[in-house]
Amino acid sequence: DYTPVWCMRQAGRYLPEFRETRAAQDFFSTCRSPEACCELTLQPLRRFPLDAAIIFSDILVVPQALGMEVTMVPGKGPSFPEPLREERDLERLRDPAAAASELGYVFQAITLTRQRLAGRVPLIGFAGAPWTLMTYMVEGGSSSTMAQAKRWLYQRPQASHKLLGILTDVLVPYLIGQVAAGAQALQLFESHAGHLGTELFSKFALPYIRDVAKRVKAGLQKAGLAPVPMIIFAKDGHFALEELAQAGYEVVGLDWTVAPKKARERVGKAVTLQGNLDPCALYA
Repeated sequence: DYTPVWCMRQAGRYLPEFRETRAAQDFFSTCRSPEACCELTLQPLRRFPLDAAIIFSDILVVPQALGMEVTMVPGKGPSFPEPLREERDLERLRDPAAAASELGYVFQAITLTRQRLAGRVPLIGFAGAPWTLMTYMVEGGSSSTMAQAKRWLYQRPQASHKLLGILTDVLVPYLIGQVAAGAQALQLFESHAGHLGTELFSKFALPYIRDVAKRVKAGLQKAGLAPVPMIIFAKDGHFALEELAQAGYEVVGLDWTVAPKKARERVGKAVTLQGNLDPCALYA
């Protein structure tokens, strides 16, 4: 009865009550507290008639689970004191199976939040896609060019595939675990798609995006869990819309540079499209 607006801003990061709750402890301590994650997830729903909740967490809990140190520096963002510089640095990473079991606190937060939501709105779980996680692990933080991470793709393609494979091996049980804990939809964020051209994207991002969807769906079936809708959002990945629409996800998220009508013409009718709102519209 109305046109939905897809406006995803995790847990209302700019709400005063969010900032008050967050001020009490450091960012990743908050992520590791199921009670705090639940509270932060529910805060926006108390203010606005939103259609869904997305669990409060962060994509970088996955590199942490692999044994890398990550801190959230106020005003700067995530920082890795010891990023991956050489191929031999991959040996420092934990075994993917062990890493997935480190993330139980996320599952606890999801279960607690599902209980507190009591069916009011669905709860979305999420993770970062392998290429996006790799950029942080190699760059050591945010970057405007991703030059270090892209150097890996050019100079060390085999090591890059090895790292992307390790990340995929953690993400699959992590996402299945989120559904087992109560997540009713899953979103994969390829936030740094725009740093790759068509060729690098189709070689180093797309195969892993596909692999995650395929293996998560097979894993849910094997575990006797009902399938959930999966959403792929590749920011600035407009050059790969057709491929993303055929990557095994029910939904493709659009960023604000893509016209929905043209996107629909390009991808056909097999997937749901959502998104396209410029976040800066909210400032206005």
